[in-house]
Amino acid sequence: MEAFVARGDGLSRGIPVAEFGVLGEVVSEAGVTDVFVNGDGSVRVDRGAGAVLLDGVRVSAAAARELAVRLIGLGGRHVDEAVPCIDVRLGDGVRVHAVLPPVSTGGTLLSLRLPHVSRLSLDDLDAGGFFAEVPLAGVRELVARRANVLVTGAGGSGKTTFLAALLSTAPEHERIVVLEDVAELRIEHPHVVALEARQANLEGAGGIGLDRLVREALRMRPDRLVVGECRGAELRELLAALNTGHDGGAGTLHANSLADVPARLEALGALAGMTPDAVARQAVSAFDAVLHLERSPHGRRLAARGALALDRRGRLAVQT
Repeated sequence: MEAFVARGDGLSRGIPVAEFGVLGEVVSEAGVTDVFVNGDGSVRVDRGAGAVLLDGVRVSAAAARELAVRLIGLGGRHVDEAVPCIDVRLGDGVRVHAVLPPVSTGGTLLSLRLPHVSRLSLDDLDAGGFFAEVPLAGVRELVARRANVLVTGAGGSGKTTFLAALLSTAPEHERIVVLEDVAELRIEHPHVVALEARQANLEGAGGIGLDRLVREALRMRPDRLVVGECRGAELRELLAALNTGHDGGAGTLHANSLADVPARLEALGALAGMTPDAVARQAVSAFDAVLHLERSPHGRRLAARGALALDRRGRLAVQT
């Protein structure tokens, strides 16, 4: 599912290749999902099977810092000693994260998350073995009956790619409202509205978090409400929304396994001031299915499907 032809128009994911400097050639490869520049100048590339060292390429300390400043600037932000950690979105969904010294003790760090050159469909994923363990037909049925779905997995397991493909199969007349901390979801659908959180400025003003965006989205009459990734207090707002008649929604969550999902939801609920009992009862009624993704040396796959439930003590659990 990684074999797609790279673009030949001098652009990489909507950004001129020249802007990536010495990384231009590798970010132009269609199968590359992540590129990392480490403090020692080494470059590692993930083509779907884990990060490997890019032979023959090293980035000097000065060049790494200059590249970080340029890419962050393209995203409308500024990185320096006063703001040494920053995250921006470029072009067609390229996510750039930079960390400068002294926060990074070994030199400038750059992490690039690259979207697929072609938007993958569920059929494309199926052709690559993504649904070898959980049948595709059952996943399509979830969309058709407007089930609320929670997509889980570790970082880089393909949650964003899978969720975008899943939502692309929604009926054309439905209005999909997507909320993300950094916009990455690229959904092939005629009626998608996207909102992106905004970080506060140097004075600490102007920030707009996902929790507020959920409330704003509810005023936009969404047929499907989607939160790209639940990281904190927005979980409370999302659970409240999905429990008040909003079906067909979706969200993603970092979790190492299906069994870890209840603990992750409880931890995020605590950040929002919710008790474990409150999280359990809200989550069970909010989500109809949990789809867990994993990555292996052979690629990414849908590893398990489950449902949230209450155990004998009234605590949140997951059933397979």
